[in-house]
Amino acid sequence: MDNNLSALTAFHLTGERPSGALDQLAQPDLRPALFSTYRDLRELRYDFPLVLVNGDSGGGFVRSLSDIVDGILQDRAPEGVAGERLRQHLLKLETAARSLVANNGARPLNEVWSDAERRLQSDADATTRQQLDQSLAQARDGLSFGGEVIDCDRDMPTRLITHAWTASQQARARGLGDKLGDLVLKLNDILNTDAEHIEAAVGPEKLKRTVGKSFEAEFDFGVMSRLLQAAPASDALPEARCKRINKLLSVFKAQRFLPLAEQGRKAGRRKAPYAFAFDSCEGALEAIQERLPEMAKLVKALAIAELEIANRYDPSKHDHFFRHFSHRQLHAEDFALFPSYLVCLHGDDDNPAERSMLWQALSSGLPVKVLVQYDDVLGADHHGGERLSAGIKGPQLAAMALGLGDVFVLQSSSAFLYRLRDSLGKGLASDGPALFSVYSGAPSGGPVVNNNSAAIAPYLKAAAATESRAFPGYIYDPQAGADWASRFRLEANPQAQADWAMRALQYEDSGLQRDTTDIAFTFIDFAACDERYANHFAQVPQSNWHDGMIPVQDFLDLDSDSAAAKVPYVWMINGDDALYRAIVEDSLIGAARQCRDKWRSLQEFAGINNSHAEALLVKEREVWHEEKERELDALRGQTVPAGGGGGAETPSMEPEATTESLSETAGETSEEAPEEKSSDEPYIETPRCTTCNECTELNARMFAYNDELQAYILDPEAGTYREMVEAAEACQVAIIHPGKPKNASEPGLSDLVARAEEFD
Repeated sequence: MDNNLSALTAFHLTGERPSGALDQLAQPDLRPALFSTYRDLRELRYDFPLVLVNGDSGGGFVRSLSDIVDGILQDRAPEGVAGERLRQHLLKLETAARSLVANNGARPLNEVWSDAERRLQSDADATTRQQLDQSLAQARDGLSFGGEVIDCDRDMPTRLITHAWTASQQARARGLGDKLGDLVLKLNDILNTDAEHIEAAVGPEKLKRTVGKSFEAEFDFGVMSRLLQAAPASDALPEARCKRINKLLSVFKAQRFLPLAEQGRKAGRRKAPYAFAFDSCEGALEAIQERLPEMAKLVKALAIAELEIANRYDPSKHDHFFRHFSHRQLHAEDFALFPSYLVCLHGDDDNPAERSMLWQALSSGLPVKVLVQYDDVLGADHHGGERLSAGIKGPQLAAMALGLGDVFVLQSSSAFLYRLRDSLGKGLASDGPALFSVYSGAPSGGPVVNNNSAAIAPYLKAAAATESRAFPGYIYDPQAGADWASRFRLEANPQAQADWAMRALQYEDSGLQRDTTDIAFTFIDFAACDERYANHFAQVPQSNWHDGMIPVQDFLDLDSDSAAAKVPYVWMINGDDALYRAIVEDSLIGAARQCRDKWRSLQEFAGINNSHAEALLVKEREVWHEEKERELDALRGQTVPAGGGGGAETPSMEPEATTESLSETAGETSEEAPEEKSSDEPYIETPRCTTCNECTELNARMFAYNDELQAYILDPEAGTYREMVEAAEACQVAIIHPGKPKNASEPGLSDLVARAEEFD
């Protein structure tokens, strides 16, 4: 081993920097090279900022500013030059609004929109201001709702989930409120109808008509009517029933689970409705326990009211049952009538007591919705193996919750929460417990900026956590079906079929020629974003680059013997866009492997690269080959040797008939045999297709289904060779054969060809 590689290997294995030849990542603006195109997020169109929509606008509880602008353009932009002018003006307004929201906290949409309009108008000259004013007026007319505008910052996950939960609560409260209002109306109708019936039967005018005109002057019908109304009537409601109905009405009016519309002094005397948002699981569970008797009382009143309205309440049967009814008889459908409980926690706080209460809440089966937000998933600087397995930080909490089986689990970084908004709303509206594990990407303290010099923007840090598999996103919905295939989905994870997401990095080589290489964004690249881990990396000047240095993603796939002569590195870039190689200490390599293993476990849950399925596939292939061999052996056994030979008995058959029979058999066999394919041409073993949709979802122009819903290659040139290889890797029965690339200039061909070999 030469001295240069020896120094690099020494740092990789021990963390020591011999003779000061290597520097740690001390530059404050040094960051992963793939961040080079994300210098200022204000200039990019992406999911943020978000608008927390007020009320029900028909577009959901949250909208992206970009989606709002696109919707206005779709509805308002005319064809031709005028439409293009409106598009340009509105996109500039979006950029101005995004800049105004950055680092300024939540603000109302109408204020942000107005400020952005004023900024554009102040920057416009007199010639274009009139056209700009027309465009802005058109755009404002298309803005049909309001709400709070929030950016991707530390407070965003709590704001978004609380807002979504409130929207879900309102829908549930409307359901219970409508039910109570309908029952109150019908119960009052019963009481009022009875009173009206009595008054109509013995009123003064009714009595006068009954006696007749000849005795009209002999009686005081007013006094007689009052006496008769005071006397019990045989067809009046029984006193017990009247008392029972009035008691039901008092229970409905006194309940505190949702506000009832009530005017006057009585409304002021009523106790305030219960609160359902808490900052601890202990507080939520205590509130639930205290309210259970009141909940049971209201559920009992609802059941009795429905029986009374149907005139089916039988005291001999029902009195005993309802007298002993308590919260112990409550079922899941009863809890579904009432508001759910929201608990917002910070996972970075190490509180064993709260952790215990969290598991109690999730195991209770009660509608407790828990947000656990993490601002730091790496933790303090120590060895990777301990970091990834300690406590319940980060992904470990959600992974443990999966084992409970009946808990809705959504894990995501804040960067992808908007894309998961439908699943977020579904989890909040579910009848059982739910856990939302979210990484914010925001630093616990210090300034947050929108470029990557002093600090990495929270959105970019959060997206990097998901892309690197350090904080993968997924959804587990216990109500979606009976098996994992129905319940579990790997959502918002780039290139979920692979260990690491591969991205193209464009750069200029030493000859100032543009070049492109594919690199993976791994757990180690994510760790390189954190200045606390700078001592685990060493910058290598270009003069010391060595053939023994290999990219991290390649190093992670090596066995121990092959890795002994190699040193892993990641690509980094500084504020001047200069590329660096940074070699990695071995402790982070161990952490990356552990991260990859956990990701592979999630892939198995989602049916990707499932070891059981692959083992079964190997077994089925062996059986298939054995059956084919037996068929061929049987076919060979039908051939009769010339002359009969050896005294062995042979079938009595004319030679011409034998030849003809064998010829026909051979012809049939050749028709059924698969056509010989060139190894250079891509093809699919179509008859073996299981219609899993993997390839058609990847590229519907390249892959298609025939009339039997089995896949074939529609147009091999309608996509990239990478897509062809990824389709082969994703195919559950390994029937896609990528062949050779058709575009010799496609980036990363050497790696892709190597990956394709096992399928050809």
